Amino acid sequence: MSVRVEGVTKFYGTQKALDNISFEINSGEVVGFLGPNGAGKSTMMKLITGFLYPDNGEVWVNNLSVKHKSIAIKQQIGYLPEHNPLYLDLYVREYLRFAAEIYRLPNVRRKVEEMIEMTGLAREAHKKIGALSKGYRQRVGLAQALIHNPKVLILDEPTSGLDPAQLVEIRQLIKNISSDKTVMLSTHIMQEVEALCSRIIVINQGKIVSGETPANIHAPIANSGLIPIVVEFLQPVDEALLLSIPGISKVKPLINNQWLLTANDDECRITIFNFAVNNKLVLKTLSKQEDNLEKRFLEMLK
Repeated sequence: MSVRVEGVTKFYGTQKALDNISFEINSGEVVGFLGPNGAGKSTMMKLITGFLYPDNGEVWVNNLSVKHKSIAIKQQIGYLPEHNPLYLDLYVREYLRFAAEIYRLPNVRRKVEEMIEMTGLAREAHKKIGALSKGYRQRVGLAQALIHNPKVLILDEPTSGLDPAQLVEIRQLIKNISSDKTVMLSTHIMQEVEALCSRIIVINQGKIVSGETPANIHAPIANSGLIPIVVEFLQPVDEALLLSIPGISKVKPLINNQWLLTANDDECRITIFNFAVNNKLVLKTLSKQEDNLEKRFLEMLK
């Protein structure tokens, strides 16, 4: 077990940021930690890394208590906070050498070059950090988080503020380095979760509301047997007429002449087409509405 959280509560003054939180992250897992702003994600990550201590409950990392072994835990964790704290006046190699010396690593020069190669910093390594793009600054942050070869990697919004090209590059980098590490990834980008994570923990108002694989989160709708279908007609159609279509259990108006129909099975699309022909209606759109993780996430927060 890499990370174990039991009954953790954390207050900021009178505000309860975390309320009796419990979960486990196994060795080798990549776990997404999702929630709206202010849900308690960053607080939980700071507790795991030993930057904060819980008011109640316990946090263990590799069977070490955060309360009693925080220094030893810091040696086993790599942490990239949401606001990447870099020394902008240092050169890339200079900064990574500084990080390696903090951990008292042997063969510092070799370790720095390994990190530069691993994180794709070679062509920018001669520059000051302040001259780098946001994407390359994130690479420097990942390099310092990885330089001591930690068993657990904590990443807080690692792709925040990146452009699409940078986002894809950092996402691939995280995927590459996660092959032999336990990774906890805080994000609000659903595509990132589906691309990287083997399991998702959803937090809202300081409480865990779900802890499933992406496939299982989709399952309730997928297993219900009901098929959401979007249709658009050229002309207005009466709701009662749509409800008369065999196999349609529910209809919902959208915009203009669009409707969301809930069908009992996938064959209803043929029935809907025949309905349009028989009633001399011009059918502009007939498509199955795909479920997505973002929709399920929003439903969990209600």
